[in-house]
Amino acid sequence: MQAYKLKGKIDSSGNLVITEPLNLPPGNVEIVVWPATENLDNTTTPVSEPVPETPRKKSRIKAFDGLFENAPPVPADFDPEQAKWEYLKEKHNL
Repeated sequence: MQAYKLKGKIDSSGNLVITEPLNLPPGNVEIVVWPATENLDNTTTPVSEPVPETPRKKSRIKAFDGLFENAPPVPADFDPEQAKWEYLKEKHNL
């Protein structure tokens, strides 16, 4: 099964309008919709105060004790949805 990622919008009457051309044969399709995130302008860096480190929570399972203490912190610009998409593209050879 081939998957396509397209851009579109919902008009004022609630209809889905795909804003990119797509060459597919006529037939039924399945559509999965999630709201688009705004792209941030990376030319300016926001000024913010440093976030104080939160204390790490101890695990109740001994095997996991200390597991997250040595893990690197998550970057501020990490997008979990983009990471999921990249993983699925690699997994399904998209």
